[in-house]
Amino acid sequence: MYKILNVKQLSEEIKSMVISAPEIAKKAKPGQFIVLRIDENGERIPLTINDFDAKTGSITIIFQEVGKTTRKLGMLKKGDSLIDVAGPLGHPGKVEKLGTVVCIGGGVGVAVVYPEVRALKEIGNTVISIIGARNRDMVILEDKMREISDELHVTTDDGSYGRKGVVTDPLKEILMKKKADLVIAIGPIIMMKFVCLMTKEFDVPTIVNLNPIMVDGTGMCGSCRVTVGDETKFACVDGPEFNGHLVDFDELTNRNARFLNEEKEPCRCKKDS
Repeated sequence: MYKILNVKQLSEEIKSMVISAPEIAKKAKPGQFIVLRIDENGERIPLTINDFDAKTGSITIIFQEVGKTTRKLGMLKKGDSLIDVAGPLGHPGKVEKLGTVVCIGGGVGVAVVYPEVRALKEIGNTVISIIGARNRDMVILEDKMREISDELHVTTDDGSYGRKGVVTDPLKEILMKKKADLVIAIGPIIMMKFVCLMTKEFDVPTIVNLNPIMVDGTGMCGSCRVTVGDETKFACVDGPEFNGHLVDFDELTNRNARFLNEEKEPCRCKKDS
């Protein structure tokens, strides 16, 4: 059993959860993910590791309550336990000293890009970060991202905080003024798609982190297959990071919509009174 050490509300829909998982914490690297199951009857869902601490034996995940399982996960509190946590899974992100790297996080994708920003900065890169959200309440980890970035740009769709617009607005301005050696984009599929369309115009290598529908997380089920270039890849074992200029985002969007009706099913569990 994997004990929950802490739960923090980051916004109305987003929570941070610290889980005791010593073996995973020892081996985790930026860009990797876990697959967890809440109880014996629960589904397996992938969540990227936001942080890890080998000394305390803990990992941190950040998730948005959008479907049946994440809503149920959000009802758990400190002292509760998860029945299964498998990981770390997937290949770590390639952390190299390149020069100037632009790191983009959209929505809860900020939680995923955070450890990569930290690692890239620690080895001497100049890191320009862009974080975007629908509105002020959905902006997460701003202070942490500011601490480890040489520049931080914040956008919101409705203009309630930071700059009104989408992440590609400041990205275009940055690419017009400076030479970027790499762009990393993590967030909603539509966001990553348009980031890649833009960086392709500027001929800037771009990495995306894909988290499509997964079942077993070991490459056996084929549920997470994506088309990258002319090849079929499995995000769980070949990724989750890929060359964004080669990803078929339209196909990925259609595949990720397969279980929308099931995700909207009401969660029948109840919070403790």
